[in-house]
Amino acid sequence: MNTVTRTTHCDDLAKALEAFRDHAPLVGRWGTELARRLGAGARLLVAGNGGSAAQAQHLTAELVGRYRDDRPPFSAVALHADTSSTTAIANDYGVQEVFARQTAAHGRPGDVLLLLSTSGASANLLAAADRANRQGMTVWALTGRAPNPLQLGADEALCVDAPAGATVQELHLVAVHMLCEAFDQAVERGEAGHRGGASGTDGERGAGEPGAEREPGAEREPGADGKPGVVGRLVGRARTVGRSAPGAPVAPGKGHA
Repeated sequence: MNTVTRTTHCDDLAKALEAFRDHAPLVGRWGTELARRLGAGARLLVAGNGGSAAQAQHLTAELVGRYRDDRPPFSAVALHADTSSTTAIANDYGVQEVFARQTAAHGRPGDVLLLLSTSGASANLLAAADRANRQGMTVWALTGRAPNPLQLGADEALCVDAPAGATVQELHLVAVHMLCEAFDQAVERGEAGHRGGASGTDGERGAGEPGAEREPGAEREPGADGKPGVVGRLVGRARTVGRSAPGAPVAPGKGHA
């Protein structure tokens, strides 16, 4: 294999990345808007097929967990990750409905549906976009080259100009990380408001929110002195269950575990 063949993929990626830079303002705006909506109690639903499903799930992991620095969790659900629902819907209603039906079940006005597709022509994603539009949700799309059907069915779309699906997916991952960075920056600036899912339905603050009352001794996280909070103490206590205290007599017929 010659050098030209070995670097073709890298060359294609580098070329596509130069054009992709122009999408930075759009991705930054998405991240900021997403922080505001999720912070106000909205939810992000994402979906994709194959490799795009993996990219979509990568995004939800970063939002529910964390991207770089620690922050509160936010509501983000990968529809394709619920294998029981997707297979049941596919079996009973057809593959085209696997995401649309879940969007109808989980989506609410003001929520965001983000769809990833290298072709921009997947029927099940198009059906989900249509259902989300009818429910008052906002639809964003990460796709391959424009024009494509998903781009036209979304409120906004980032279309990667690359000939190969692999390159499109690689730049979708770049977009995911850029979105997460913009999201975290918005949270740090205080633009996310209340943490999504933390407040009760009656408007009361949830546990851990500023101004929320805590039960006595309900330490949620490690203190400033580095000592474990309630969860850490319970784990430590569980490890000692069945062990005798130092110097205590051992019951007859029982040795140490």
